[in-house]
Parts: sequence; C-alpha cells; structure tokens
Amino acid sequence: MELDIDEPRIAARLEQFLSRKLKDTGFSGYVIGLSGGIDSSLSAAVAVRAVGRDALRGFILPHSRSHKDSEKDALDLAVQLEIKTERIDISPMIDAYYGDIDSVNPLRSGNKMARERMSILFDKASQYNCLVLGTSNRTEICLGYGTWYGDVACSVDPLGMLYKTQVRQLARHYQLPDSIISKAPTADLWPGQTDEGELGLSYEEVDRLLFLLIERQIRDRLALKAAGFDDRIIDRTMSLLNKSYFKRNLPEVADIGMRPIPNNITLL
Repeated sequence: MELDIDEPRIAARLEQFLSRKLKDTGFSGYVIGLSGGIDSSLSAAVAVRAVGRDALRGFILPHSRSHKDSEKDALDLAVQLEIKTERIDISPMIDAYYGDIDSVNPLRSGNKMARERMSILFDKASQYNCLVLGTSNRTEICLGYGTWYGDVACSVDPLGMLYKTQVRQLARHYQLPDSIISKAPTADLWPGQTDEGELGLSYEEVDRLLFLLIERQIRDRLALKAAGFDDRIIDRTMSLLNKSYFKRNLPEVADIGMRPIPNNITLL
C-alpha cells in the first residue's frame, strides 16, 4: 500500500526533529495534553525517545462530559512512558462561562473546551520553560478537523506529515497500548462523539484519497472514481479540504506592498 511507511526511518526523523527544536530554541522541554487518544500518545512517545522522560510533562484536562476511559488510557500511557502528569479539570472554567452548557450547540462548546485546554498548556509551558507539543496528524490538517487556536495551536507538531493510518502504523512501532491503537478515534468533546462519525468519512478511505490528491497530484475525477472512490466521498473530501484552508495558514494580512518580514536578519 502506498501509505505504508518505513517506521524506523520515520521514527528517527521525528525524534531528531524534536531534539533539534529544543537545542535551537533553548527551551528545557515539552508539555503535552494527554487525551488518551492515539495522536497525543504517539507524540508523547516520540518526545520521550527524543529528549527523555524528564523533559516531557503530560497534562490530563478532562471536562465532566469526558469519557472516563479516556482519562484511564491517558494515565496508563503516562505510566508506561514514566512521565510526570498533572490533572486539571476544565469543567469550572467551561461551565462558568456557559452557565447551562446543555443548552449550547455541542460543536461550539467543544471548540471552547479545545481552546481552554490549549490556553492551559501554553500557561504551563511558560511556567516550566517548555514548548507546547502538538498532536495533529496530516489527515486532520487537510480536512480542517481541529479547533483553530485550540488543538491545532502548538509550538511544534511531530505528526503533521503523517496520515492517520500512518499514525497507527507508527504507534505499533512504539508499542503503544492496544487499547489506545484500536479504539475509535474521538476528540471526546461530547458524549458519543467520534471523528469518523462527525467527518462522515472513514480514515482508511479518506487517507487513500488524500494521498492521491496531494502526494500524487491527481485532479481528474474520472481517475479518482476508477481508483474506487464514489462522488460522495470525493465531494465531501474536497469540500472539507477547500473550505478549511485558512486553518493551515497564519491569519491573512492585507497586502499594501511592504516586503515580507524575514525570519532572521544578519548585519554585514
């Protein structure tokens, strides 16, 4: 399958990336939100291999609506990796803001929870002189399946070029618990919520389609249909990909003809 990866080679590159980022920036480590899901678990495992368990702090940030199994999986993963963790219940912050959260659209309150969690992570990063470790994979980034300035906000993201099916492959390489690898992916933002149910797409199918669209640059609908994709899957994927482009970029600045700001300036 074209999506298959060379796990040892990819693992080495991701570990080198995280190690180099700490050296380049001068920060002392990473903080990460542990949800009990495969993405945050894999990011944490890569970081431990890259910089050591003492340089990673995990934060478990449940809301009263969060599934208890998610917290258990996060704790089990932290024990396996031997990393320090801290639990902060975000219910008081979220419920105080909404008053009656049950009357609020679940997507809206879910986005608020994601931003609250990231706000806490950046505050903890400041406390411990750390960078915030991201957890978004390439499939989520392509489809815009993440909260702008919520879970997609981070200092560095080791998984951003791995499709979800490749994340699963690499998770096995790092010997993550089967309970984490095999469970249905969910952001756990409201009861019964799953990624694939909300997207209306299966990760296995949409990853193959995204690979053809992006990596192979196939733009012919007939060629995509010949590859086994029906119009509904193609149209749904294209709609999500195109309408979420802004999440993959910094906020657009009005162009009045000034030069781009360089990353670095060196005087002669």
